[in-house]
Amino acid sequence: MKNHLLLAALLCSACNVNVTDANSSQPANAAAQPDNSVAAQAAVKNAAYDFPVVQEQNPQQPNRILMAQVALDRWGFSPGVLDGKDGMSYKAALRGFQDAHDLPVTGQFDQKTGAALLEGEARPTTYLVKIPDDFARGPFFDVPRGLNEQASLPALTYRNLLEKLAERFHTTPEALVALNPPNTKVAAGATIRVPAIDNQPVALIDGDERGWGETLASLGVAKDQPQADHIVVDKSEGLLKVYNAQNRVIAQFPVTTGSQHDPLPLGEWTIKGVSRNPDFHYNPNLFWDASNTDQKAVLKPGPNGPVGVVWIDLSKDHYGIHGTPEPQTIGRTESHGCIRLTNWDAARLAQMVKSGVKAKFQA
Repeated sequence: MKNHLLLAALLCSACNVNVTDANSSQPANAAAQPDNSVAAQAAVKNAAYDFPVVQEQNPQQPNRILMAQVALDRWGFSPGVLDGKDGMSYKAALRGFQDAHDLPVTGQFDQKTGAALLEGEARPTTYLVKIPDDFARGPFFDVPRGLNEQASLPALTYRNLLEKLAERFHTTPEALVALNPPNTKVAAGATIRVPAIDNQPVALIDGDERGWGETLASLGVAKDQPQADHIVVDKSEGLLKVYNAQNRVIAQFPVTTGSQHDPLPLGEWTIKGVSRNPDFHYNPNLFWDASNTDQKAVLKPGPNGPVGVVWIDLSKDHYGIHGTPEPQTIGRTESHGCIRLTNWDAARLAQMVKSGVKAKFQA
């Protein structure tokens, strides 16, 4: 029997943006004969993350702040969420890019900075894309707040398609709503305006048992990244900077670092390893704000888990660098002592570092 597409309104009724409800996407064509070759499997995987760009006769005039944000993201000087808003993370990204490229450090999207960022090319700031059928499929789950309750889920996936789309294009559901006209449909085959973050193929990685290649594609992050010699986390700036062997900054990300209860452990540490799509081992004894009824539990992987899509382990016990299920909070809220990034920035950083890379945490 043909399934009917069930739609549910997200955010509030005033948004007029509809998203596919959990697990309600249309099934694959049962009549198709399976092709189990490696090439065929790779083609199927890539199709899920290949967003066709819809040509426009009269493209929208770009928001200049969003134009700069998208370009900064491409260069690896992340402004965090791409939302077209002038904020601290945006200005910090501009300053970082300017400093790394020997430009006057103004924190403004001035003429010299624009010429260097855009490299003289008229690249799009946003584009209309068609949502691939396989990308729109679930499973999607309502993720409870309690970690013990989260442990009952088979995976800590996205809550709905709009949230999944937002992470793919380095933004938030609210920002996507603002980019699109009322009554925009968010479903398989629908067209939606997004920040112009390019498609990435599913990376072929030896021993990739946890689907990291697909995770990178789902976040619009390339497998191949410049390699870090060392990193520096600056508490006062709220930034993580990646340096090469010549001590030049090659990437910069906004971060959330510690709190009064769990301060950032200042000093010099070493990266011990990188766990991609990790399980999360919850021990309430390590959390000052845990409920006295909480129990130890193992939470399955997923972008909405406590550490997002990646855990970068440090030589300081119980401390790491990781992603987050709430990208809009980066740089604005506190953490349990660890260093949090958006999932897309954490995934990119994970491709830059390896065991033995030094990490300096400074005030």
